Amino acid sequence: MSKVKPLVNNSDSKTFFEEDVCVHIFTVSAAMVGVCLTVIGLIRVIITIRKIDTLADDLLGVDAVMFLVSCLLSYLALRSRGYRRMHRIERIADGIFIMAITLMVIVCLFIVYAIEFI
Repeated sequence: MSKVKPLVNNSDSKTFFEEDVCVHIFTVSAAMVGVCLTVIGLIRVIITIRKIDTLADDLLGVDAVMFLVSCLLSYLALRSRGYRRMHRIERIADGIFIMAITLMVIVCLFIVYAIEFI
């Protein structure tokens, strides 16, 4: 039985995996900025109609900035030449992305509370 050889060596596949993660962070973060801005607009309409006030739109503004920072850092990681620098920037972008997505879940709870119970 013959052994199947990988098309790329281990270090090249690891670099490809790191770039792949950066690409996913970049695309999803950019999309989430748009989602945050859309939801802010919808919340403003609800606030105007129901005459209520909520902290959700302010938190979504912060969330949009966090997603933007994550997007820009992942783009910078993709453009960096050194592997160590790319890996360090990618980890920062990943951490900010995780914090932003967690904040978005918290904001969703605020939105549900504001719409449903008030």
